[in-house]
Amino acid sequence: MLRCRDGSLYTGITNDLPKRLRRHRAGRASAYTRTRLPVRLVYHERQPDRPAALRREAALRRLSRAAKLALVRRPR
Repeated sequence: MLRCRDGSLYTGITNDLPKRLRRHRAGRASAYTRTRLPVRLVYHERQPDRPAALRREAALRRLSRAAKLALVRRPR
């Protein structure tokens, strides 16, 4: 999960987090984040496979903003 310049949160999946972060920071990964640079990684978790990652992404997107912020603040 990325926090954008405007305070919004962006959720997505990748199998190469460092590469995806570089692309986001360069403005080449997402139209959403491109207009809200800079972005900062505030939360991530591993999933065993792509289908599980897609399910978890969908679940995170359904959370309220307050629940997402609580997740970001939770110590890992």
